[in-house]
Amino acid sequence: MKASLLTLAAIAIAALPAVAADTVDGKWQLHQSIAGNESDMSCTFKQTSGDLAGTCDGPAGAVKITGKVAEKTVSWTVETEYNGAPLTLKYSGTLASAEKMSGTVSVDPYAVDGDFTAVLAK
Repeated sequence: MKASLLTLAAIAIAALPAVAADTVDGKWQLHQSIAGNESDMSCTFKQTSGDLAGTCDGPAGAVKITGKVAEKTVSWTVETEYNGAPLTLKYSGTLASAEKMSGTVSVDPYAVDGDFTAVLAK
C-alpha cells in the first residue's frame, strides 16, 4: 500500500512540469514577416483551460484576440481593419518551450501567408 502511494505521488509530481509548460499566460514579444513586410507587436495572453484571450498592441493599436491552446499547439485570431476594410489574421504555432513559440500567420481576405516568432517578455 505504501509503495502504491509513493508511485502515485511520483506520477503526479512528474506531470506538474508538463502542465506548467503548456500555459501561455503573460506578455509576449512577437515578430512577424508577412509577404516581405516585417513588424513587431506585444501580445498579452490569458489562458483559461484550453481557451485563449487577450490583446495585441501593434502599429494599428490594440486589438483583441481569441484562440485555443492544446498541449504544445497555440492558435489565435485577430480581427482588425486595413484602409477601412475588414482584415483577419490567423496565427497557428507551436510552443518550443515555456518561453518561445513560432508558427505561421495567414491574412484573410488577401490569401497572404507569413511566419512569426514570439518570446515571453522578461
